[in-house]
Amino acid sequence: MTGSGEQAHRARGRLARLLVDASTQALGTAGGHVSGVYLRSGTPTLLRLAVLVGLPGPLFRPWWQLHVKQPFPVADAYRFGVQVVLPNATETVRRYPQLAAGLPFQFGSLYMPVPGARSALGVLTVLRPAATDSGDDLPEPDRLAALAEKLGAELRALADGDEDTLVWDGEPLCVRPPAARPVPWPVGRFTWDPATSAVTADGRLHDLLGAVPGEFATTGEALAQALAPADVHQIMTALGDTADGTPPPLPLHVRAADGSARLLELWPPADRAGTPLVRGLVLDPGPAPSAGAAADPLPQGVFCLDRLGVVVYANPAAARLLGQERERLLGRSLREAVPWLSRPPYEDHIRGALLSPEPVHFHVRRPPDEDDGEAEAEGDWLALSLHAGPDTLTCTVVPADRIDAPPDTHVELPPARPAPGDPPAGPSMAPLYRPIALAIALTDAVTARQVSEVVMRELLPAFGGRRLAIYLLQERHLYLAWETGFPQGFLAPFEGVGLDARLPGVETLTTGRPIFFESMELLNAAYPGIPLDATEGARAFLPLIASGRPVGSCILGFERSRGFSTEERTVLTALAGLIAHAMEKAQRYDTEAALARGLQQALLPRRLSTHPQVETAGRYLPGTQGMDVGGDWYDVVEAGDGLALVIGDVQGHGVQAAATMGQLRSAVRAFALGDRPPDEVMSGTNRLLIDLDPGQFASCCYLRLDPATGAARVARAGHLPPLLRSPDGRAQVLDLPGGVVLGVDPHAQYPVAELTLEPDAILALYTDGLVERPGTDIDVGIGALRVALARAGAAAGRRGGRSLSGVADRLTATARHAADRPDDVALLLATRRPAPGRPG
Repeated sequence: MTGSGEQAHRARGRLARLLVDASTQALGTAGGHVSGVYLRSGTPTLLRLAVLVGLPGPLFRPWWQLHVKQPFPVADAYRFGVQVVLPNATETVRRYPQLAAGLPFQFGSLYMPVPGARSALGVLTVLRPAATDSGDDLPEPDRLAALAEKLGAELRALADGDEDTLVWDGEPLCVRPPAARPVPWPVGRFTWDPATSAVTADGRLHDLLGAVPGEFATTGEALAQALAPADVHQIMTALGDTADGTPPPLPLHVRAADGSARLLELWPPADRAGTPLVRGLVLDPGPAPSAGAAADPLPQGVFCLDRLGVVVYANPAAARLLGQERERLLGRSLREAVPWLSRPPYEDHIRGALLSPEPVHFHVRRPPDEDDGEAEAEGDWLALSLHAGPDTLTCTVVPADRIDAPPDTHVELPPARPAPGDPPAGPSMAPLYRPIALAIALTDAVTARQVSEVVMRELLPAFGGRRLAIYLLQERHLYLAWETGFPQGFLAPFEGVGLDARLPGVETLTTGRPIFFESMELLNAAYPGIPLDATEGARAFLPLIASGRPVGSCILGFERSRGFSTEERTVLTALAGLIAHAMEKAQRYDTEAALARGLQQALLPRRLSTHPQVETAGRYLPGTQGMDVGGDWYDVVEAGDGLALVIGDVQGHGVQAAATMGQLRSAVRAFALGDRPPDEVMSGTNRLLIDLDPGQFASCCYLRLDPATGAARVARAGHLPPLLRSPDGRAQVLDLPGGVVLGVDPHAQYPVAELTLEPDAILALYTDGLVERPGTDIDVGIGALRVALARAGAAAGRRGGRSLSGVADRLTATARHAADRPDDVALLLATRRPAPGRPG
């Protein structure tokens, strides 16, 4: 290995140790059951789980990687750099229904961004028992935030100025949490020096191995020989990999000389001064004498799992009912020892028991032994109960008659055996994906692009796909709406193909049947001469049909040949129906959006009324989510010998919101042109909106300004408070009285406040889209805008200019360049010029 390679491996080891230490500390800080750290990956849009403490890694596989734009708390904490605290399942369902659909259990969770120099490096997360209604048992988030800050500082120091190296592209390290109490089985610890192979062991390890101190203290090989003579090579390889920074993701399962099971867990060297040492733990998962004496004679089965899913105890009855020899259960993961219990529904129950304090009960059908053929042996139906403790999951299993199973109990038959000659199926997608998750994600997607992005984020990772193409039908031709993963230009010849073309993407739509090819050879044989984008790989062509009408077709590409099980084909076909309905909705949306945009452009002011002593500047930015057009507006209207400054926000988006906005703007202009007092303008507009009864309400701020004196009278209807920057550079939030929003109470009163706009002062009116951020109190956003106004005005003054245009651009710069704007943004600025002959 080259010097640079060794350095990289050691850096990865130090990175792993920092992440593991922070995750285990987070458990105690937040009183959690499970913790972990997500880091950026080599793919800019993906976060990967680097460390998982307290839960078997395979049980959390659906969340090993997350797209940064997925509606998940981890993604929000990372993108926005904010804390996300979900005290219980109710709050999780309300804010993140897609996460709740995948983990429908009673638990709370906390997500803290790990800060970098420029942006977040990752997210520290803890899953914990759900908080009570009073919230008294909710941990102080600031303590966990401080831990995330400390981790960020350590990671930045490790990166030594190059934070781009802080990425994680492998599987997560799965770590057993610190024991809440002494474990009832023998545990020994040791350290190993990679440079000299010297081993230092504690007394408990000597006792566990039946060795006297110093017997194997010379080399790692001697330790491996004493630990598991038949697995010396495996142990030495694991020690070397751990020293290089890549410890085994799960504890190693090895066998002692007498055949008994042992577990070996390794940690990479810590980033500390001195010799880097590998730390190890050896665990003998055989039952403690007290446990065996108590549970071995019981007629019902009892077995225990640690929090990484390893069987640490099983009584004879459990071994018999589970159909395994007792020695083959101990020390193995439940997935390995009892593979039929790793089916998706049962994994859900185990997840629930590990995350929630409530016992879990369910019925299963044990598959018949091969020796019994298809006959059902007595006791095939089993009733399982899971009871979680601080360190272990205790499971009881008893025979259950099929008739006695409650009607709402989940029962699933074992998978059918593949027929001879069937191609090997790919990894089961069921644990990774649920149709309900895609359905929930699609509810927020309204454009064809947004639908395609959701499919890319949700569908490809679930099935292990690497390529996606979505075609939509227009006038009997298919046009590409989205592609990812295909070679550049490969799909160009297929653009606009007619429905008479003999192509799998066309025929899947015209026949309404999905088409699956387990290899490129099979695809070429079925469609000779068709251009191929790869020499190997499987392909799935899915028809997009909604309400019996063709919408388009979807193509999934895989890097390698693979089979498609009956379950996968059925689920993919069902998912194609969900995609088709979402695309059909998106096409209707596009038509409505075009109408709404045209209506909005016609209603917004083309120019603002001017006055020799007043300068104004306005900005409007449509939201990028939903209809892209809404009801925000601003206006400047001549009011007698003064000016009326107006800003408002109609609830909702789309044609209706834009139309309501136009009606309100016309009403306010009419009242202003008549120079009506601000309270009468608000009251009259309120009654008009109620009479129109559009089912909407609006906020509004109306300010009547005397340009000569700067005297202003203001009325507010549920709108955000204005900001005022004084000529000396101080900016403040004007805490003015106000009334309820327009369109709610026909008898509402709107108090009028007075203020003075001095020459060179800047008044700012704005809508909530400029200051509201997910997961953050709106007062924080208003405070940030106040600071930005003070700085922007100061910058304009230093350059000797008084134009508000630059100030308006600076205040909206962040929103203007944001990829996602959840809401519209409107801003109106005004300033008075000094009177002629007066100093500026």
